[in-house]
Parts: sequence; C-alpha cells; structure tokens
Amino acid sequence: MKEKEEDWTLVIEPKSSLFDLQLKEVWRYRDLLIMFVTRDFISVYKQTILGPIWFFLQPLFTTITFTIVFGRIAGISTGGVPPLLFYMAGITCWNYFSACLTATSNTFVGNANIFGKVYFPRLITPLSIVVSNILKFGVQFLLFLVFLLYYMVTGDSVQPNIYLLLVPFLIILMAVISMGFGMIISAMTTRYRDLHFLIGFGVQLAMYGSTVIYPVSEIPEKYKTFIMANPMSSIIEVFRFAFLGSGTLQWSYIAYPTVFAAVILVLGVIVFNKVEKTFIDTV
Repeated sequence: MKEKEEDWTLVIEPKSSLFDLQLKEVWRYRDLLIMFVTRDFISVYKQTILGPIWFFLQPLFTTITFTIVFGRIAGISTGGVPPLLFYMAGITCWNYFSACLTATSNTFVGNANIFGKVYFPRLITPLSIVVSNILKFGVQFLLFLVFLLYYMVTGDSVQPNIYLLLVPFLIILMAVISMGFGMIISAMTTRYRDLHFLIGFGVQLAMYGSTVIYPVSEIPEKYKTFIMANPMSSIIEVFRFAFLGSGTLQWSYIAYPTVFAAVILVLGVIVFNKVEKTFIDTV
C-alpha cells in the first residue's frame, strides 16, 4: 500500500547556488531581523551610565581631537570649511563604515552557538548589523546637522546643494561595502583567528588612508591615486560636497565606489555561502 505523502510547512534543502541572497527567506524571518536589530542597538550601552548619549559624545570628542591635532597643530587645510564641520562629516561616515565592518567580520565566530542550534537565514546576522548601525549613524548625523545649521545661521561659507539627494545612495554604498568586506573577513576568521586581532588595526590604518582628515585638493599628486583607491575617500568627498559645498565632485567619485560595492558584495555573498556549509566544524 502506497504511503500517504505528508505536507510539511518548512522544507530545508541544500543551496544550489553560492550566490544566493535568500531574499525570500530573509523576508519570512523579518521578525528575527527586527529582534536582532533591537538587540544590537540596546545591548551596546545597556550597562553604561550615559547610555545612548555616547552616540553623541564619541564623534564629538573625536572631532574636537582632530580639530586640535590636525587643524591647529599640524595646520592641515580644510579647504575654507570650518574645521569642526569638515572633520565631523568625515568621522560620521567613517564611524558607520567601520562599525559595520568590524561587527560583520565577527559574524561566524561570534554567533557560532546560535548557528549550531537553530536554523534561520545566516544572512540575517550581517544585515541586522548594517541596519542597527544605521540607527547609530542617524543619531550622529543629527548631531552633524545641528552644527551645520549653527554655522549656516552664523554666516559661514557652508553651502548645501542639490547633491544632498545622493546621501541615501551614499549610505547604501557604505553599508554594502562594509557588509561585503565583513562577510569575507568573517569567513576567513573561521580558520585564521589572527585576522580578528588585525581588523581593528586595519580599519584604523584605512581611515588615515582616506579623506577623513584632509580634502582631495590637499593630497599630493603622487599619493592621490592611492588615497582615492579607498572607496570611502570618494564617498566622504561627495558627502562633504553635498552638505558643505566644498571640495570637488567628479562622477567617478560615485561610479567607482558603486562598482566596487557591487563586486565586493558578490564576492562576499559567495564566500559567505560557501563557508556557511562547513564552518561549524572548524569554529
């Protein structure tokens, strides 16, 4: 007698493609994504005295330090823009990028216990990091806008322009690049734990190799190619130009990080999906 086939509500099958974003699965588990975002946002400063106020204090202290060290002592020009605004614009962008990259690079090792016990689309974890850090970026961005409005009211040479419409796209580029890099590093750290200790140093070094501290116009020609090879340099330069009206805007500053983001996302997803199948045996 032929056995009656059972109807299953969920069927778990092996992936057929390495480049699988699992968008349908991510959408089905959107409640879990929201829960992870909430957890990441709250847990960082849960047991601190000042709590979310640190979101404001960290970029403010860093901006003041950069203004004193690089603006006053080193005498690096900011292209006629108030140094406080110049450095805060770069720091706001870089903080979001570095926070996403650092946290995403720990996806497999940091969540090994969860991954080994419960099924859910693993891509939710790096996505939740990117989204939760957007909330932090929003808080720091608000602080930047407060100072921007102050300088506009006091009559300083600050000229926001139509390129403000590019800002959401710039945020997406930062998210995609950091997530792509983070997934690649996370996959590599399952076998080479040393990378976990090097990531902080690498991110700090990359910041000094970007336009966070100095405008493109002040970079010596022999170093400009190297500095602009960092996709964050173009993103920061466009961000500053949109809000402050300073610097130069070339369409290559948008095209290059866009292509870079697409390539690094593809590589990140491929490596992430490949390692996901066997990483639990090596972590």
